[in-house]
Amino acid sequence: MNRERVLVTGGAGYIGSHVCKALAGAGFTPVTYDNLRRGHEWAVRWGPFEAGELSDRARLDEVVKTHTPLAAMHFAALTYVEESVAEPATYYRNNVAGTLTLLEALRDNGILAMVFSSSAAIYGVPETSPIPESHPKNPINPYGASKAMIERMLQDFDGAHGLRSASLRYFNAAGADPEAEIGEDHDPETHLIPLVLEAAMGLRPEIEIFGDDYDTPDGTCVRDYIHVDDLAEAHLLALKRLLDGGETLFLNLGSGEGYSVREVIEAAREVTGKEIPARTGARRPGDPPVLVADAARAKKILGWAPKRAALETQIEDAWRWHLKHS
Repeated sequence: MNRERVLVTGGAGYIGSHVCKALAGAGFTPVTYDNLRRGHEWAVRWGPFEAGELSDRARLDEVVKTHTPLAAMHFAALTYVEESVAEPATYYRNNVAGTLTLLEALRDNGILAMVFSSSAAIYGVPETSPIPESHPKNPINPYGASKAMIERMLQDFDGAHGLRSASLRYFNAAGADPEAEIGEDHDPETHLIPLVLEAAMGLRPEIEIFGDDYDTPDGTCVRDYIHVDDLAEAHLLALKRLLDGGETLFLNLGSGEGYSVREVIEAAREVTGKEIPARTGARRPGDPPVLVADAARAKKILGWAPKRAALETQIEDAWRWHLKHS
């Protein structure tokens, strides 16, 4: 059977690997292109792996000519906000310049459809909640700025070259593959749910809450958590839409529901049956009190709706993964 191939940059990472599994389940062959500095080769299980740098045009051309993908999905990016503030040049070189190299390779090889892993970080501190796609883009760190720049590049490549794209702006990715084949494994880990589960497993002494004096019901930050499997489904729907001739678009991906840090910790206590010690520390600079998505357009345009939206479900799937792979 000749399965259509899709180039997946960063396919060895957390979200990229889950999308690769979804692609394979839908009859595609994902071709993972990754330098493995922050991804894992064990997560590449549903198609060929090609090692390479995003900035290496010759290597990109070689991989594209070998596999002749019909489209690309782009996840290869550095994603730590604090690191981006300390090392902006690294983020602009990898995320922006690297993506430009990728776009030129796609253009010159006649691949004119790409799904891009964008971020709610492009919005900065929200003026309204929930946040619609029309919200002003005002990123407050180089990571968010790099994503906003790439979205602009994609618009320009569409106008000049007909390279159509779908930029998917996700809020807080969470959970793990329900079958526990792959999951979230960052070094260092900065996401709340895996940190809480590490505390539940005794791998860290406690979980630190960064500020409890925000203007929220319990004083802690509120975030919109979206299951990584639901994210993968949205990427698949966006890809199919582009392959059917759909125009360039920009969509939020979130559940539309917000949960506070304390609510996440309490839900994890219920799921794991563990005490999970917590202490309150100082606020982190730049943390907005509330970040919740208005994802109505994704539901309208893609017919997408989260299937694993319950916070407990996301934590249960992540817990299963952590127990299996600890």
